[in-house]
Amino acid sequence: MNSIILKKIDESNFIPCFQLKLKPEQEAFVSHPIRSLAQAYVYYHQCTPFGIYTGEKMVGYVMVIYDYDEESYNIWHMMIDQAEQGKGYGKAALQRVLDYIREKPFGDSAHVLLTCNPENHPALHLYKALGFTESGRGDEDEIELERFLS
Repeated sequence: MNSIILKKIDESNFIPCFQLKLKPEQEAFVSHPIRSLAQAYVYYHQCTPFGIYTGEKMVGYVMVIYDYDEESYNIWHMMIDQAEQGKGYGKAALQRVLDYIREKPFGDSAHVLLTCNPENHPALHLYKALGFTESGRGDEDEIELERFLS
């Protein structure tokens, strides 16, 4: 497997991002990159959208946003294209995201949050395998997970 890298989404790579697709049964779990990039545009002063790449090929998308009120980083809308799932890209990408957050690009926090639908078993398993635990809070039909970086 090629190594995974994150590349910021900009005018050179937003179209491939829009072409990413989930399996039909996953579409209820993750917002489409078009919606996500619209949010990134609105929250530009506190967020970074990334393409997940292996070599020159975009295989997924993820967004990191900083919550200045809670002083925590949030991982939003992570997805791996349906044709690229099951290859370890999600785990590798999440590790790269955590490395990015360790750089503290928006604020001095080691607190990382994300939400996940409890029916999204593969994602929930991935997050827990990488040290996320349930915070006890929720967001609509999703549970919140958290991790503190060292």
